[in-house]
Amino acid sequence: MVPQLWSGRAPLTKMILGLVLCALFVGPQASAFQTRIQLFEVNEGGRKIKNRIAPEYPDLAIKTRITGVARVQLTITPEGTVKDVKELGGSPVLLAALVRAVKQWKYEPGAKDTEVEVKANFSR
Repeated sequence: MVPQLWSGRAPLTKMILGLVLCALFVGPQASAFQTRIQLFEVNEGGRKIKNRIAPEYPDLAIKTRITGVARVQLTITPEGTVKDVKELGGSPVLLAALVRAVKQWKYEPGAKDTEVEVKANFSR
């Protein structure tokens, strides 16, 4: 004999109600992946930065919960613009975000080209 509890619409209603409650409480926590990016200039090269654009945490990295450190080396012209960016290490997704940001940085003018290493810690 099949118990009355498992027949009819009551179990379906309970299951739907359970899924709705689960979505209300678990859904927002899963999508609220708190992100933080810390930037460090490993060697400043004697040049002060005038305009620093912060990298954006890539959507793909948020969705897949990628964290880690990305490192690049910048070559800065005497005028203070970033001439070249060399990728030193890190997740390709995080590196791309860091490269996009540092290409927009501006430094104070200097006597010659300067190399600066930048490290970004992408975390949650």
